[in-house]
Amino acid sequence: MLTSRQVREIYLKFWSEAPRCCKVVPNMSLVPNVDSTLLFVNSGMFPLAPYLGGQPHPLGTRLCNIQRCLRTNYDEMLEIGDNRHTLMFEMIGDWSLGDFTKEQQIPWIMELWVKQLGIDPHRIYVSVFAGDETAPRDTQAIELWKKTFRTYGVEAEFSEDISAIPPTLEQSNGWKAHIFPYGKKKNWWQRANAPGELGGPTSEMFYDMGKRERAQEIYHINDDSGRFIEICNNVFMEYRLTTDMQWGPLAQKNIDFGGGFERVCMIIQGKTDIYETDIYMPIIEKVASLCGRTYKTDGVENENTASFRVIADHGRAATFILADGVSPSNKDQGYILRRFIRRLVRFGRKLGLEREFTKEVAEVVITTLAHAYPHLEENRQSVLDKISKEEQVFNQTLTKGLKELSKIQSQLAPGSAISGEQAFYAYESFGFPLELTLDELHIGEEQATRITKEFNEAEKKHRDLSRAGAEQKFKGGLADQSHETTKLHTAHHLLLAAMQRVVDPNIRQRGSNITAERLRMDFNFERKLSDEELAKIEALVNETIAQKLPVERVEMPLSEAEKIGAQMEFGAKYADIVSVYFVGGRQGWFSAEFCGGPHVASTADLGEGTKRFKILKQENVGAGLKRIKAGLV
Repeated sequence: MLTSRQVREIYLKFWSEAPRCCKVVPNMSLVPNVDSTLLFVNSGMFPLAPYLGGQPHPLGTRLCNIQRCLRTNYDEMLEIGDNRHTLMFEMIGDWSLGDFTKEQQIPWIMELWVKQLGIDPHRIYVSVFAGDETAPRDTQAIELWKKTFRTYGVEAEFSEDISAIPPTLEQSNGWKAHIFPYGKKKNWWQRANAPGELGGPTSEMFYDMGKRERAQEIYHINDDSGRFIEICNNVFMEYRLTTDMQWGPLAQKNIDFGGGFERVCMIIQGKTDIYETDIYMPIIEKVASLCGRTYKTDGVENENTASFRVIADHGRAATFILADGVSPSNKDQGYILRRFIRRLVRFGRKLGLEREFTKEVAEVVITTLAHAYPHLEENRQSVLDKISKEEQVFNQTLTKGLKELSKIQSQLAPGSAISGEQAFYAYESFGFPLELTLDELHIGEEQATRITKEFNEAEKKHRDLSRAGAEQKFKGGLADQSHETTKLHTAHHLLLAAMQRVVDPNIRQRGSNITAERLRMDFNFERKLSDEELAKIEALVNETIAQKLPVERVEMPLSEAEKIGAQMEFGAKYADIVSVYFVGGRQGWFSAEFCGGPHVASTADLGEGTKRFKILKQENVGAGLKRIKAGLV
């Protein structure tokens, strides 16, 4: 059986060697630090966004990597507890930036699965784009899959009937239908609905786990029964949205492949539970030793299983977020981190863990994965200190929450019970899950049903409001390269350089978010900037704009960029050749910064229409972190 470490090595070696010859893109921090419209990196392709649109990548046109990712959608968080979902995951990826085509990609990916990693081809099924008014059916992919399956002894056929799957795993050998069509909802990729956005048909691969876990009206490879699990997705990026919001052909046709590393390891290690792989089992075993309970009973899930899984997933996520420089807070990444740690504590209590334990979980994560992520070991002590402190704070909050519940109960009329809205308040304010509230107040079954219904209604209302807010806040997409946004990308570089000149040369960017309306920069600094300092920073940026300095992109060796003092992303690793944007030319530059763009050609563009750079707001983000919001007004 291959270990996860061996799978990692095989994957990168396969894509790096001939005839694929892909260059390995360095793994970047979970926290996007340059021109981000996301709180966390949520896919392997995120660092490549500018290059998919046509900008040359320093490493060339054939790339691969394994990228740490995090998704924090509320609905996805509630899924944690089953045998396959995780919020923190690693995405294996390879890319063709206008280079190799699907004629090469499809055989290569099957070769990886079957020859290199030993996956049974009879248990692999694929989906293709069915075609609609946007684009035709992907008949080319269908024929390529037929030919590729045949190479491995599988006479795969295309079926219009997506339910034409083998009734049982035992009947899969010799089964003909392996290729099925799906519509735009399942087999079309795009990030946002804006002019310039890229998109295209996809072809997903599924593995037959052999067992249904949930009943469905119709069974197919992309249903929710649990029998089939998606292991990867090939995006054939062939279209771009025009200014009139129509899909037109993309000049540089790309391939974006992404797969779930943990799911692949699960299959290769012969497991049906992702948490029984060697990625998560060390965490499970540590928690079991601490609480004295078992993960399963004779291999069967018990009342503890889901709590073990939540702790394993959230413990891993929290450890990585902390190692990437985030501290618990009530805003943005810090808020998500705080929620992870608090859920850790709550689910630990479900297992009877009244003592502090999160530090020991983080220790296991660091020890298990430091071979692939050395920064975990480098930041070990900081991670352990912060997660322990947050656990202590939350334990105090739990005590306050119990007092609040007692207060609410004392104000109720005799014989009445807490409302679902009040229970949701306890959840939002103190992190109390509904079941904890019901248990603490000894709510009977009949009243519990009513409270649960009201709680769910309040939760749904809150979720809808949160989602609407998030969509508004992070509405940018892959191709958010409007003229106004592009100008603020360049203004962002000027702001950092000006702060270093006016205030402190040791100031470094720690986070960024840029829209067409304003830029936001987080940076390391202990105190609030004075009004005089802010005025001097503004004046220096506007002076630079007035000088009409050229903005030049240069590819250079990493060692040379470091030598000249070019600003780089906090905690990031870079390839041997990097892209550096110079404001003011390579000699006597005002700003030099590692960046993927996009940028204006001259600072003069920032002053169009007599606009001036203006600092709009200064905020405190957390210990040693400040935030500035600015715009062109």
